[in-house]
Amino acid sequence: MTDMPPIPPVDREKIARQRHFAIGLFRLSGAFVVMIGFLAIMQRFSWVQGDKAKAFGAIMVVVGLFQFLVVPRLMLALFKRTGA
Repeated sequence: MTDMPPIPPVDREKIARQRHFAIGLFRLSGAFVVMIGFLAIMQRFSWVQGDKAKAFGAIMVVVGLFQFLVVPRLMLALFKRTGA
């Protein structure tokens, strides 16, 4: 016979705290990416200057805003679908 081990109880509060932390971490990292993008646009880095700095900075700002605004909502939708 193949007896399955008992499934441990789920601590919903702990899972909610972990999910909240993950969403907050994504938002914080998105804000940092936006800041780096604006610094690049202002040409504060020696390794990227001129038109390349403006293009790089614009890309970083768009990616950071996506990470700050859209990714947490996608994560919430994923968390609601998993149900736990």
